Amino acid sequence: MKKTILILGAVVIFMASFSKADLAKEKTVNATATVSSHALQSNPGEKLINKSDCLGCHNKTNKIIGPAYVDIAKKYPATEKNINMLADKIIKGGTGVWGNMPMTAHATLKKDDAKLMVKYILSLKK
Repeated sequence: MKKTILILGAVVIFMASFSKADLAKEKTVNATATVSSHALQSNPGEKLINKSDCLGCHNKTNKIIGPAYVDIAKKYPATEKNINMLADKIIKGGTGVWGNMPMTAHATLKKDDAKLMVKYILSLKK
């Protein structure tokens, strides 16, 4: 629990370190990206991700705090075993696979929804 609070505090400090100009620019870019992504969104897993807190730590193509979705797709073949394992990791949280930063648990997320999210992420494999 103390680790989680410490990590969240570090994230808040990190985010507060952006200047107002950076934030204004980022808001403009994010607003444009959000409009574009919502217009193109059709996958149920993608919709669930966009409604969740996943985008605070993950991005489709770039590493933020956690790995990019395309990197996850490269690492894990889209097998039923991997889909179940990754869905459980989303629900229970974890650490150690992509570094020391723990992934927050999402205990209220339904297993079927987590599986839809994983299937979408794994579909991004190039």
